[in-house]
Amino acid sequence: MKKKPSRLISAIKKEPVDQIPIWLMRQAGRYLPEYRVLRSKSRNFLDLCYNVDLATEITMQPVKRFDLDAAIIFSDILIIPFAAGSEVKFLPEKGPVLSKIMSVKDVERLNFHNLSDRLQPVYQIVKQTRKDLSNEKAVIGFCGAPWTIASYMIEGGSSRDFSVIRRFALENPKTLKILFEELERCLANHLVAQIAAGADAVQIFDSWAGVLSDSNFKKLSADPIRRICRTVKQVYPDVPIIVFPRLAGIRYEQFVSSKYIDALSLDQTIPCRWAAKQLQSKIAIQGNLDPIFLLSGGSNMLVEVERICDTFSNQNGFVFNLGHGVIKETPPENVQILCDFIREKFQRINK
Repeated sequence: MKKKPSRLISAIKKEPVDQIPIWLMRQAGRYLPEYRVLRSKSRNFLDLCYNVDLATEITMQPVKRFDLDAAIIFSDILIIPFAAGSEVKFLPEKGPVLSKIMSVKDVERLNFHNLSDRLQPVYQIVKQTRKDLSNEKAVIGFCGAPWTIASYMIEGGSSRDFSVIRRFALENPKTLKILFEELERCLANHLVAQIAAGADAVQIFDSWAGVLSDSNFKKLSADPIRRICRTVKQVYPDVPIIVFPRLAGIRYEQFVSSKYIDALSLDQTIPCRWAAKQLQSKIAIQGNLDPIFLLSGGSNMLVEVERICDTFSNQNGFVFNLGHGVIKETPPENVQILCDFIREKFQRINK
């Protein structure tokens, strides 16, 4: 017998729901004391991502603590270049450091073939999470977008302005095209494999979409994402895909017309009224509390949460989330207060 769709999946499909679904980007992580306990049991971050038992438990931690509507798999977008043979390290207080892509020869030295074989632990985590999670909760798989992953690979890590890859895109378009083609194929396969393992929905993170010029945005962000979504939908047409083109501004509209994208995750810079009118009328919306409000908590947070809910809950197709990930210093009690408030608020709306 086919299971009933979760509240999250129903909302993404713009169907009526009994309350606003809630999940948070980076909901499993350093702000939770139970995460820090498990992190201490692993040699490094990537080892933790590949440890099926520990990563599954970490994935489940925020759902158990806050009764969230979805569990997003504990992993990282950079497992793709890591699996392809790139050196990837996560350094304390600095973040990811990668071996740089400087030329087409650097791309050719990587092995993008059969990545799914090297990523089997990730799919086992998805499978185990789906098994452990109740049916009314959704499992979310994810990947990075080609532009964001290429940014890390060419910059050699994070950056203040991503000037290296922006210049690279202008001066080495053929090399970037070769890298993008490899990434698009691998990322589509990665999402398909997560769905096959039990993911109910997937999200594509284009965290650095906002640094692109308007002339390059369609070519390097919107079009590659659409091609990935099309490939996934050819295999799993009914599984929702969420796209997060962070800091894209009004260019979010470029994703609305795609029949392969089901929801857009909004960053905190997007005006809610504009998004409700221009985006939510056509596609489901996810977002978009500034994580700073969650970090600060108190009445400021609740006023902002209420403003967001009031704007988006008048239409079907709304999932509450943040405009970016949970900040590591966030008190867990603030997350609990937020969840309780939204559930009570939605009930008041319907009375």
